Amino acid sequence: MDAMQIASAIFLILVLAFLFPRAKHMFLNSPKAESGDWSSALLPLIAVVGFVVILIWLVSQ
Repeated sequence: MDAMQIASAIFLILVLAFLFPRAKHMFLNSPKAESGDWSSALLPLIAVVGFVVILIWLVSQ
């Protein structure tokens, strides 16, 4: 291992050490999902999937 790989590994460990407590805090204190949230998220996902399918169909012709 050279110095760059060691420095990158140390940087990655430090980033994970600083981000993990914040991610845990956000996970524990996030708002709970309600009944209309899934349909609100599903509609744009279906639109994106449909758009990608149309693009694939147009390219394959």
